[in-house]
Amino acid sequence: MADATIAHIHAAYERLRSGDEPVADSVRSVVRESWLRSVRGGIDPDTADPEQPQNHLADGDFEEYRTTHRLAAVRDLVQSLMLDDIAGSGVVVALTDRIGRLLWVEGDRSARDRAAAIDFVEGSVWSEEAVGTNAPGLALTLEQGVQILGPEHFASRVQQWNCAAAPVHDPVTGELLGAVDVTGGPAAAAPFALAAVRSVVAAVERELRSRAVDLAPSALLRLRAEAPAAVNRLTVLDGATWTPAGGPSVPLSPRHAEILLLLQSHPEGLNTEQLATLLSDGDLGAVTVRAEISRLRRDLGDLIAARPYRISVEMSSDVGDVRGLIDGGDLTGAVSALGRGGLLAESMAPGVVELFEELREDLRSRVLSSADPAALNGWTSSPHGRDDTEAWQRLAAVLPDGHPQRAVATGRIRLLDRRYGLP
Repeated sequence: MADATIAHIHAAYERLRSGDEPVADSVRSVVRESWLRSVRGGIDPDTADPEQPQNHLADGDFEEYRTTHRLAAVRDLVQSLMLDDIAGSGVVVALTDRIGRLLWVEGDRSARDRAAAIDFVEGSVWSEEAVGTNAPGLALTLEQGVQILGPEHFASRVQQWNCAAAPVHDPVTGELLGAVDVTGGPAAAAPFALAAVRSVVAAVERELRSRAVDLAPSALLRLRAEAPAAVNRLTVLDGATWTPAGGPSVPLSPRHAEILLLLQSHPEGLNTEQLATLLSDGDLGAVTVRAEISRLRRDLGDLIAARPYRISVEMSSDVGDVRGLIDGGDLTGAVSALGRGGLLAESMAPGVVELFEELREDLRSRVLSSADPAALNGWTSSPHGRDDTEAWQRLAAVLPDGHPQRAVATGRIRLLDRRYGLP
């Protein structure tokens, strides 16, 4: 990092500490926004502590927790991909859980000793809520890869360090599992550091996918097995595809997937104006809608009837699967099947947004009204429930004293209360 850039970041940081917001172009926006969240969260940059008592797990509980964690299965893979390359480079590699707790910190002894001087040790929690801006914490907050260099850290005692981290998701459900992080000196500041971490995360997620066959919810497997084999199928939760009865899958554009999803959810049919309104809150003309329907018919065949537009063939969808699991009471399976939401979460079409909100709220309401720890744990582990204070409170209430996940739940409640300024 150039001296001039460092000077600009230091100036912005001092301005922040004096109570003023840094000017927009003085520091990267991702850092500036994290700094401001850290301030609003009441974190003291001089005393930020990753080993706060409320985040601490007793030695026996921690060992059991990390041994049974999903990422324990890929620890050897991370070691084989990274440790040989970083030996002697002054950096450590860490695997975290989804709240930023360091499950393993790997590296040569001298590097780990230096990291220990800033409490970057196994069991400590390096979330943004606990210690402010840092790569693993920010990667988990944003659910994207980030690199934080020296003075961009919020905690003053960490500003001689560099780090790069990327989140790890369950490739089937989309659940946030944790992060892979590289922390240290100049090697962690190099442009290739973040690319290397992302590459390792991709390998980790491929390995998790290969292990997922036996982990799919039994009810979901049963639902799919019982569905008629020769039925057209729309998939939008894990890529957008159309699979005709007895034929190979065809990739769909987001717009075509939105049209099919909206028509499936309105079996009575939609006229041109109604479909245009559900597809866009702007001025989407009737000519554009008719052109898209024409292209869809050309690509997939004559499956949409007219006056009004409606699906003219039998079809199933993965969104329907989720609804079936909710109605059948398999809430854990429904959370897993929903995953991150796929097109539902990404779409800006008002009708699809409404469908997603309804499905998510129906699932959330059923989960909260249950006393099922597995369903509550699945919901709070998902992207939709990770900041749901009420769900965390419900989970903490149904778990027995001494359960490791109960400590995690009560810690998350405190963090969410602090984040949103609750007393």
